[in-house]
Amino acid sequence: MSRVQQRAVGELLRVSPIAEDLAGRFERAGFTLALVGGSVRDALLGRLGNDLDFTTDARPEDVLRIVRPWADAVWDVGIAFGTVGCLKSAPGEEADGGDGPKDYQLEITTYRSESYDRTSRKPEVQYGDSLEEDLRRRDFTVNAMAVALPRREFIDPHNGLTDLARRLLRTPGTPEESFSDDPLRMMRAARFAAQLDFTVAEPVKAAMTDMADRIDIVSAERVRDELNKLILSDRPRKGIALLVETGLAERVLPEVPALRLERDEHHRHKDVYEHSLTVLEQAIALEDGDPDLILRLSALLHDIGKPRTRRFEDDGRVSFHHHEVVGAKMTKQRLSKLKYPNEVIKEVARLVELHLRFHGYGTGEWTDSAVRRYVRDAGPLLGRLHQLTRSDCTTRNKKKAQALSRAYDSLEERIERLREQEELDAIRPDLNGNEIMKILGIGPGPEVGKAYRHLLELRLERGPMDHESAVAALQDWWSAQQG
Repeated sequence: MSRVQQRAVGELLRVSPIAEDLAGRFERAGFTLALVGGSVRDALLGRLGNDLDFTTDARPEDVLRIVRPWADAVWDVGIAFGTVGCLKSAPGEEADGGDGPKDYQLEITTYRSESYDRTSRKPEVQYGDSLEEDLRRRDFTVNAMAVALPRREFIDPHNGLTDLARRLLRTPGTPEESFSDDPLRMMRAARFAAQLDFTVAEPVKAAMTDMADRIDIVSAERVRDELNKLILSDRPRKGIALLVETGLAERVLPEVPALRLERDEHHRHKDVYEHSLTVLEQAIALEDGDPDLILRLSALLHDIGKPRTRRFEDDGRVSFHHHEVVGAKMTKQRLSKLKYPNEVIKEVARLVELHLRFHGYGTGEWTDSAVRRYVRDAGPLLGRLHQLTRSDCTTRNKKKAQALSRAYDSLEERIERLREQEELDAIRPDLNGNEIMKILGIGPGPEVGKAYRHLLELRLERGPMDHESAVAALQDWWSAQQG
């Protein structure tokens, strides 16, 4: 047994109380069970987690009958595709370094083959009869390995172990056959390249290029989910570059390849595409903890308004006036088409819209009022706006980069000073609606809203007022309205 296989068996021993217990139940019921796919791949890489994938010759109804008395929870949302999910706690193990049971999330899928026709957005699932057939229909050779349980027999009919050692993505059959079965696998290739730092074999890359239009039949939701996994990976730049290179990005995120603006000797300007990928990488480096989808999408898309706003000026310069406003609208449109949640769309578009605001700060000329408006407009996105704005500096001019960094340090310091002096994170007028009505002697209506907005503007402009000053300001405004 090779060292890599020994490592895999060591990883499998860690989960063996769960896996072998389950396998015994399937065996007693007259069925086979094997750990398969990403679980085996990750075990070989020494990174097996608590999400385990199994395959079996048992039909879904048989799987349900076996696992329901055993599992702590069972769900059948994927049963139409032959998949049953369940949760099982292993007593006596430590969970995340603490005491108590460790939870394992298991997916058990019946041997199957699936394919799309030219117009369908959903695969047609057909159950298979053997593990070898099931492995052949899987996306890549590194995911086409299995460990038959409970005997722990390693099964690798397509040399996935060799490809894993070479960090190479190949398909078990021809790439064309694999991508015809499920076109989303083309995006998955880019995701694995980013996630695992693998190289995509040239025949696979060629098939991705030739068949890029086939991604159009995959539902927006599945495309979005795969794109999220890519963007949240350790090396999203590598995966995005592959999507652009093969033409897949033109089908699913066309605003990104559109950033590759032509350059010539007369109109030199920054490569917006490369700049955006660098901003993405720099934003990742500034993340506080877990990968941040909102920040990463904002970094990738922050300049997508530039192609539509590009102008060649008389002095030879290139301008992109109001590209942040145009880009915010484009961001909303694209993320809506990809079926992102409304809150994600709103937050990413807002960051795109605000990403240039800091550049009006200059060397600190902003008034306290301007700083308050900056904080008010960013709202709960202020922390991410700090990260995005700092990431947007990709100049090779060290003096310019240092000046920008110092200027933003200054802005953040001013925000903190104002925050200590006043309630900067929840700026509101010094009088509420009830007080406005009482002071003016009016009932609910549009005048109350107008008065509230006037006091809010005063609050932003002047800072907090005491009650007496606020009442006087309200009465002065009301007198002007009446006159």
